[in-house]
Amino acid sequence: MFKKILIANRGEIACRVIKTARKMGIQTVAVYSDADANALHVKMADEAVHIGPPPANQSYIVIDKIMDAIRQTGAEAVHPGYGFLSERMDFAAALEEAGVVFVGPPSPAIESMGDKITSKKIAQDAGVSTVPGYMGLIADAEEAVKISDQIGYPVMIKASAGGGGKGMRIAWNAQEAREGFEMSQNEARSSFGDDRIFIEKFVTQPRHIEIQVLADKHGNCVYLHERECSIQRRNQKVIEEAPSPFLDEKTRKAMGEQACALAKAVGYTSAGTVEFIVDGNRNFYFLEMNTRLQVEHPVTELITGLDLVELMIRIANGEPLPFKQEDLKINGWAMESRLYAEDPYRNFLPSIGRLTRYRPPVEGKTARGGIVRNDTGVFEGGEISMYYDPMIAKLCTWAPTRSEAIEEMRLALDTFEVEGIGHNLPFVAAVMDHPRFTSGNMTTAFIAEEYPEGFQGVTLDEPVLRRVAAATAAMNRVSEIRLSRISGTLGNHERKVGDDWVISLQDHEYKVSVAADHDGATVIFVDGQKMRVVSDWQPGQSLAKLTVDGEPLVLKVGLIPMGFRIRVRGADMKVHVRTPRAAELARLMPEKMPPDTSKFLLCPMPGLIVKISVEEGQEVQEGQALATVEAMKMENILRAERKGIVKKINAAPGASLKVDEIIMEFE
Repeated sequence: MFKKILIANRGEIACRVIKTARKMGIQTVAVYSDADANALHVKMADEAVHIGPPPANQSYIVIDKIMDAIRQTGAEAVHPGYGFLSERMDFAAALEEAGVVFVGPPSPAIESMGDKITSKKIAQDAGVSTVPGYMGLIADAEEAVKISDQIGYPVMIKASAGGGGKGMRIAWNAQEAREGFEMSQNEARSSFGDDRIFIEKFVTQPRHIEIQVLADKHGNCVYLHERECSIQRRNQKVIEEAPSPFLDEKTRKAMGEQACALAKAVGYTSAGTVEFIVDGNRNFYFLEMNTRLQVEHPVTELITGLDLVELMIRIANGEPLPFKQEDLKINGWAMESRLYAEDPYRNFLPSIGRLTRYRPPVEGKTARGGIVRNDTGVFEGGEISMYYDPMIAKLCTWAPTRSEAIEEMRLALDTFEVEGIGHNLPFVAAVMDHPRFTSGNMTTAFIAEEYPEGFQGVTLDEPVLRRVAAATAAMNRVSEIRLSRISGTLGNHERKVGDDWVISLQDHEYKVSVAADHDGATVIFVDGQKMRVVSDWQPGQSLAKLTVDGEPLVLKVGLIPMGFRIRVRGADMKVHVRTPRAAELARLMPEKMPPDTSKFLLCPMPGLIVKISVEEGQEVQEGQALATVEAMKMENILRAERKGIVKKINAAPGASLKVDEIIMEFE
């Protein structure tokens, strides 16, 4: 076995590989840029080598710098993680030439699977189901109809040189195919100067389902079942699970066998993933093969009990797979939520800064019999850098059934404390409660269809609001009792704690009375419903773990005047707990309106002003570009929401702005 492995990566995947290497008794080498000098993976590794400035193209993806680090440390093998150099054929070839073992597939397999046209042809030759289509030259509309009839409707008619939706039509019958071909050809000719058209099957109700394969150097290949990855935003996976709630055993077997056939066809070894698009009738079609460890591999590990990183290392060391296909069973259900440093309330714009609080849920077995796992590469007090992927952590749960795994995830998300940056915890928590997700009836269009206007927060169902009301009533009594026991008060000025309270939250109001005892409190609603609340929460604690009517409830807690700021299940709300008289007076108070910012262009994220596209005094139209802001190496164009005249420009190119700083004002 190898004595020393270098991890050519950073963040959570580097930490993940280090954990397994340590378990196997293998020494590890981390590499790091200036931005990662204090990163968690650097602290965890046995050795660390500095490889350059923060930008990845000057550090993590410079092959010569990685090779220098290998020579300095005498590492015998390299694990590439995912991203960066993990699917670079020239990196694998450079390692092979230097006599260093690449913990991944051979370079020819990376090369052949890295090209979409080549990989599709290899897949077809290997008997893998691919999207039916015609890639040759189509002479006219009649030939287009004939080809469409053969493929079967609906079909997608696309311009070969297309982009931005131009030259693209969906046809559901022969007439639409004829018209669509002519319109697509005209658009393609005028937009791209290239009127070549191809036709392929249009997949309806598409799901993104992938098969995990493992192949050794002795001709053995197995599939470790599937992962459902349909919850995506702009092709970025957000939630994954294993197995898929959609597949039956027959489809699973067929997909797995075809994935192995493709792996064998290219001489694949190590862990790899074959991605498929699956329609509403369980017809599946090859998309691509990822020749590396996938981000979402933990859910496969949780349902199989295998360590994929360990198996990759053993395969690279020449060992045969220790099991056969028939040994691989599905045990229970696993969920993964990707925690990103992006603000869901601001259309998921990147968020950078310091993690002033980072408290993941406790890993391991839960009180309900499930499992919580958190793969991360950050720590409290650390910074989220603008230079790299915004992933903070991958929170995973396991339970015997899908509904139990979802419930474990809900509680784990409610327990996860992150402060200091914007993050998508509220959004993934909202998805876990969405009826369409819990039913398993989702497609790759789920987020676009269910959140067309973006994420605006969560309005909780009335039964959940009642549980929160009962919990906060009991918590308020604990606070009031503590205040009543302050020493040094004047005689006859003792604070009396009443039993009757009014709880206001999310436009609901509940009149309750609280009967407390040594073990907890019974909250009695005006309609007669009683809820028993048990908790050891004390004022000042930011997390309250309670039991309400025998079921667990976890609340993130902050103090506000006469109540709490409560975050739970994706909702962020003010909960006011008032005496009946105070509640009566509060109803008479005018509602405070938010400030009017309609005449300002505000910076939506911390970023660098790259360009100001208008001048003072200029009239702008709705949708016109006003400024360009760069954050996390992505440029974002800010556009006018309505017609107006620029009164004043407050920021110039090169300026670094905070969130909501004024870029320009309008008349």
